Amino acid sequence: VKFNNCAGNKGVRYETNSLDFKVRADGTLYAAHHLQVPSKQLILVVTAWDPQTLGRWETMVRFLVADKSQHNGHKPKGRKALPGELVQQQSDTLLPWRQHQSANGLRRQKRDWVIPPINVPENSRGPFPQQLVRIRSDKDKEIHIRYSITGVGADQPPMEVFNIDPVSGRMYVTRPMDREERASYHLRAHAVDMNGNKVENPIDLYIYVIDMNDNRPEFINQVYNGSVDEGSKPGTYVMTVTANDADDATTANGMVRYRIVTQTPQSPSQNMFTINSETGDIVTVAAGLDREKVQQYIVIVQATDMEGNLNYGLSNTATAIITVTDVNDNPPEFTTSTVKQPQKAVRTSVVITGDLTRAGSRNWGGMGPPTTPCTHSHFSFSQPKGPREKIQHFAASYLPGEGIIDYEMNRAFMLTVMVSNQAPLASGIQMSFQSTAGVTISVTDVNEAPYFPTNHKLIRLEEGVPTGTVLTTFSAVDPDRFMQQAVRYSKLSDPANWLNINATNGQITTAAVLDRESDYIKNNVYEATFLAADNGIPPASGTGTLQIYLIDINDNAPELLPKEAQICEKPNLNVINITAADADIDPNVGPFVFELPSVPSAVRKNWTISRLNGDYAQLSLRIMYLEAGVYDVPIIVTDSGNPPLYNTSVIKVKVCPCDENGDCTTIGAVAAAGLGTGAIIAILICIIILLTMVLLFVVWMKRREKERHTKQLLIDPEDDVRDNILKYDEEGGGEEDQDYDLSQLQQPETMDHVLNKTPGVRRVDERPIGAEPQYPIRPVIPHPGDIGDFINEGLRAADNDPTAPPYDSLLVFDYEGSGSTAGSVSSLNSSSSGDQDYDYLNDWGPRFKKLADMYGGGEED
Repeated sequence: VKFNNCAGNKGVRYETNSLDFKVRADGTLYAAHHLQVPSKQLILVVTAWDPQTLGRWETMVRFLVADKSQHNGHKPKGRKALPGELVQQQSDTLLPWRQHQSANGLRRQKRDWVIPPINVPENSRGPFPQQLVRIRSDKDKEIHIRYSITGVGADQPPMEVFNIDPVSGRMYVTRPMDREERASYHLRAHAVDMNGNKVENPIDLYIYVIDMNDNRPEFINQVYNGSVDEGSKPGTYVMTVTANDADDATTANGMVRYRIVTQTPQSPSQNMFTINSETGDIVTVAAGLDREKVQQYIVIVQATDMEGNLNYGLSNTATAIITVTDVNDNPPEFTTSTVKQPQKAVRTSVVITGDLTRAGSRNWGGMGPPTTPCTHSHFSFSQPKGPREKIQHFAASYLPGEGIIDYEMNRAFMLTVMVSNQAPLASGIQMSFQSTAGVTISVTDVNEAPYFPTNHKLIRLEEGVPTGTVLTTFSAVDPDRFMQQAVRYSKLSDPANWLNINATNGQITTAAVLDRESDYIKNNVYEATFLAADNGIPPASGTGTLQIYLIDINDNAPELLPKEAQICEKPNLNVINITAADADIDPNVGPFVFELPSVPSAVRKNWTISRLNGDYAQLSLRIMYLEAGVYDVPIIVTDSGNPPLYNTSVIKVKVCPCDENGDCTTIGAVAAAGLGTGAIIAILICIIILLTMVLLFVVWMKRREKERHTKQLLIDPEDDVRDNILKYDEEGGGEEDQDYDLSQLQQPETMDHVLNKTPGVRRVDERPIGAEPQYPIRPVIPHPGDIGDFINEGLRAADNDPTAPPYDSLLVFDYEGSGSTAGSVSSLNSSSSGDQDYDYLNDWGPRFKKLADMYGGGEED
């Protein structure tokens, strides 16, 4: 195929409506793979499209398929197909599967039609479903055919946008279309018989959604910010605004045009800017931009589709903020040539005006160094940062190291200040770039704090000076010579409370003895802080530090080290190294002198000291053997001070037997603890006596326990059945023990038959009403030796109890109280008679031996 787009065909691409064929860039049409063409002719649609302009062009290509006889040189049979047979009928019924009969009438060949695209407008109001086209096959006259469609929009998401009547072949759209959601659909139509067998080949259907102008242009930003220098020439680029339209950009629906609606302020002209209607570029169109007059412009920009047609197009607006940037077109200028300003503190403010450039920019005023008649300048100058104002200030401050402003020295300063721009003036400005002014700074006297001329003040003296000694006078100076003020002194910091200060003249005296060895001394220096305050308005105060360097005197005797030691009982095996510690410092410390006292005489007899060096000596035994034990050895230690001090210290020496290595043995360690042989024997005897007493006490307790167990009870031990009676929780007697009146055990409804009886007349088996007797309480944990006493006390209480049952009845010792009106059951006897064999009780074990003897006729009967 050949194509010419009148632009050199640059970038043009080709496509076909069949997946079986492709087109190369030179227009050559070729088969994509091996295939069998079932018909005599094949019709394809070739599309050429330009990606840059989005233009599309289509053409129809018809292939005549030759059979094998033609390839072999034989003349093909049949008539030539007429072009008229390929034209689609001009109706809403498409016959994509047309058939014709060959000239010889022997067979019918099937030909596929190319269906033109179906166009559907978006946003249609219906009614729905709305018919698009009818598809039918000419075989429907012979057999029943069912039609169906597949693809996106039919059986693929979005589902059921299109459907087809399976009998008539009418194809419908079921809802309004949105081109911005999907611009085209590719469906395939199928024709099958009633059994689902394919009758025709599937046919491609292309549905294009026709765009409607239903979307307004939308700006990317609602507010755009741009800037342009003041004094810019017409045509200077400022910024670009952009709006997008979701409609088809190849139609007027998506073609956006821009225009400026309003400009605020309209100074110096109402049309200072213009905009390119197609690109959205905003440029200056008039001269006269002046930042000092107008700093910012607000421009409303409108974007309209339909190529800017305001009658049919849709519009939207955005705001463009254009800031006029500063250029150096105004030199700085002082409004006054002389300024007077009082000076009270380190900084002062001096008023200057004139530079109309933006404050803080490089075009704004920068001040040069001041010129003064003084030899040294006391001031430096700087302007504060901040928004532009018509009046600007700068600050004059002291230059470090150039002295201070003192009212007593200078009461006024006269300065010449020069101000200039940091950047040169813009081209075309014929003015001076700097300005000068005179500044007079008058100094105002203020109350200044007193100060100590020598701070920190250091004095030296020996420690130990007596209380009340005058050390020095620590006075302050008030710099206010022209003010009559008094200065008073007080302590601010005195850690050890050793000092006093005179409140009037600042004289320092001692309040206690100064000790160099105190914890308050650091590197032999004691430090105290004092306060000097005047009586000005407002009062002012200053502080001063006094440092006292204490010179050491020999006021501490040496102490012997160590305090305890250990040595073998035989000499020449080991010795004790001793030294001394002195709180003083050189020369009041070593070398030390170590010696033994002459009293008692046993010290020098048993011990000896040999000198090693100035600080160390050795203590050892003088005799050949010394009994093991702990010995207090006094030693006199003397330092080298002037005068020297000595101290008699005692060292505890443990003398013990040692092994061949010179170490104390275990026995030796015990002996060295200070216990002799007699003491050890005495301790062992005490331990033996204590163990004997404990053993005797245990034997006595065991014997007493045995006596209590063997104490005779009221009954014979053989008759004691306490451990032989078992309780089986039986609630009644046997079959032979049922002849008694159960009504006696029932609770009567009233107490009248008891309360109305004649006094002195009662039943012997009925408990009379009277005072409750006091029976003994059974112990919580009974002891076998106490059971007899308990029973005797219970019997004695029962004999004296008038309310007790008859003596032939069972005596209840654990009576739980009154309240029961049932009669006594003591008279109930078993109604059984006759002999009974109880020998089987002998087989029940030792617990039933007593019962077997009573009823079984044992040996004792």
